[in-house]
Amino acid sequence: MPSKSVGAVIFHSPATGSEAVRWVDAARMASARDLIVGLRPHVGLTLVVGQRPGIDPLAEAADVLVETDSGQPFHFGQALQQLIQEHQLSGLIYFGSGSGGLLTSDQLRTFAQFAERTTPSALFNNFYSCDFGAFAKTHSLLGLDLPAVDNGLGFCLSDAGIDCYQLPRTLATQFDIDTPTDLLLAKRAKRGGENLRRALEQVAFDHPALDTILSLLTDRTSMLYLIGRVNPATWRFFEQEVACRTSGMIEGRGMKATASTRARFLATTLREHGADQLFSILESCADGALIDTRPLLADADGTLPSQDVRYNSDMFRLDEVHDPRWHELTARAKASPIPIILGGHSLVSGGLYLLADACWKGRDLPRRLHPEPFEREELPYESD
Repeated sequence: MPSKSVGAVIFHSPATGSEAVRWVDAARMASARDLIVGLRPHVGLTLVVGQRPGIDPLAEAADVLVETDSGQPFHFGQALQQLIQEHQLSGLIYFGSGSGGLLTSDQLRTFAQFAERTTPSALFNNFYSCDFGAFAKTHSLLGLDLPAVDNGLGFCLSDAGIDCYQLPRTLATQFDIDTPTDLLLAKRAKRGGENLRRALEQVAFDHPALDTILSLLTDRTSMLYLIGRVNPATWRFFEQEVACRTSGMIEGRGMKATASTRARFLATTLREHGADQLFSILESCADGALIDTRPLLADADGTLPSQDVRYNSDMFRLDEVHDPRWHELTARAKASPIPIILGGHSLVSGGLYLLADACWKGRDLPRRLHPEPFEREELPYESD
């Protein structure tokens, strides 16, 4: 039986706007439904937090709907502390509505069991930029100055002396629905629960470069360039799972979790020399590219334009990209002679796992061209 003092909280920020924004919102809602069903055997209480009426479709699945104040900026840390106090939770699991949807029942059980630990502890899917986490002995959180957004939560708790842990990097722990590109990749890889798959079928959007990128990944003579907030461990996994060679540049890691005054190399290059020169160099180095555009185009203080601008840029819908800098980069990427996919952080995190999975569907290449690791004890005995 699940502990009544361990609860799960799903935060959903309903969004309206262009078709692309509505697709992402519907997919997050569908993923949240699947997650609630998966959590039910493992927690005593499930809460959904967000604006009403946007979160009302989850009413049948959740135990409690909590409406946030539309007149005040949402503060993640304060909301978390309030929920702990109001529902007397000694252990807590939280998710953003686009995350956690691919976790298995066993993984969710393990997550809930972590929240029952007897010492103050935290477990994250990504310590450096959190999407979901579990907390044991939550009273230890009540006196802290928690951040307004969850990205920097790991640093905050670690600095406060709370033992922090990170889950292994896998598709299930890193996948997060954040952009239309994520929907397209999940649909192609045939991933997600019943509700999410049904929502993905409504996404009537085909990326002009996706098929070419997938073919490139199984071609050992090709070079794929990765740009953006790529975690080195994720890059290593990706390189072991695909046949092509990879190169690229890590840019902007931690831009949401920890502010930095240092300039970003590619962002500065783009600003000073323009998209045409940047892409001309890229095209001479690679056969295709995956680009996390947010570190390249964010303002100096990290500010980004509306979801409408970002999402329609990802989809190459130039008529709906009304920001001049984003329009210039999007137009040049769309016109590139090499296949390019644009997206956010999730493209170069969970998206790499999805691409590595999807590229082999319908193709048979034994062992994906990578040898078994060598173990020293397998050598025949040698005497001095």
